[in-house]
Amino acid sequence: MKKFKFLAFCAIVAGVVTSCEKNEISSDVQPEAIELSKVQNDALLRAGVNPGGAYISSVTDLDGTTRKVAVSGDIMLDVSMLEEGLFDLGIAEDGQTRQYRTSNLVTGSNRTIDILGFTGGVNALSSNMRTGLQWAVNNYNRLNNSLTFRLTFGTNFEAADMVVFDANQGGSGGSAGFPSAGRPNKFVRILSGLANSSNNLNEHVIGHEIGHSVGFRHTDYARRRCGGGNEGSSGVGAIRIPGTPAENRWGAPGLDSDSFMISCFDGSEDGEFSDFDIVALNFLY
Repeated sequence: MKKFKFLAFCAIVAGVVTSCEKNEISSDVQPEAIELSKVQNDALLRAGVNPGGAYISSVTDLDGTTRKVAVSGDIMLDVSMLEEGLFDLGIAEDGQTRQYRTSNLVTGSNRTIDILGFTGGVNALSSNMRTGLQWAVNNYNRLNNSLTFRLTFGTNFEAADMVVFDANQGGSGGSAGFPSAGRPNKFVRILSGLANSSNNLNEHVIGHEIGHSVGFRHTDYARRRCGGGNEGSSGVGAIRIPGTPAENRWGAPGLDSDSFMISCFDGSEDGEFSDFDIVALNFLY
């Protein structure tokens, strides 16, 4: 059993170094953070993401395209798609007591995912990142369900369904979005602080961000492991998958503390799925 997940890494948030005592799997944020509008705030709620502490910023993809994104922890959702309702979840009002699955899943033939480990220029994955990506992909493919990853390494990101790359930003962690229109989130950003971290930690972080990219929320959505607030609001966010333990908004017992989708890491992770992670993946896919 893994130990309770406290962290020893520093994160950079809105250009300011935060405490080194705790950290989460999160993005290195842009300095031009903008407050959410009411429309954007409500759209995040409908997507099951806590707008508390969220902000609007911009990211530049490998093709040079700059997108406006809503950032909450390690989740980055395209603002235009968010406002169009493409990330909305089908959740009833009593989301704390019943089991639900997100509508943001990868569907049909899109479940065969060509995933690219990027190797070009300043965004090239380090050797440890590449090994971590390979191990993470092996974990998913080993389940032999309807979700299949075909991994290659190179620079042809246009042809890939999902691209894992070094974001060339400080910090330890990563960020990703949710699926939309039946397709997985394309860009998975890994922070440069992981370049020389262990293969297992890279496996864990990259596997976690791939998990978001195919529709998984944090297992500890109540955020007790990071010391933060509930990711949901008014019942939104308790998207429990049948057969897995539940944690309600008050942090009731039952949380799978070994889950690869816990929002925090402490550097001792082995990168492997827990038994309940496997139940969840096989239920959804």
